[in-house]
Amino acid sequence: MPKRVLTGRVTSDKQDKTVTVLIERRVMHPLYKKFIRRSKKYAAHDEENLAKEGDLVSIEECRPISKRKTWVLIARNGEPVAKPEGLVVAAEGVPA
Repeated sequence: MPKRVLTGRVTSDKQDKTVTVLIERRVMHPLYKKFIRRSKKYAAHDEENLAKEGDLVSIEECRPISKRKTWVLIARNGEPVAKPEGLVVAAEGVPA
């Protein structure tokens, strides 16, 4: 099963090795057929504390790192970021 990749804006970088990313999406209202903006915040792992508040980042789903963190930073402002060594995910069909 492919891992989800989301793109959003960093709203907080105050935690060590963690950034809070705001993901906005557009949803059509079922009755009025008007597009509404919905948003959700995700905690993402940033091993080297590269992302700063206001950066446009891409995050990828991974194994749980902590209670709230199940996402890892993969790109910042369009430039790829090295993934942490400890977050190696097993190949498809092969158990970890």
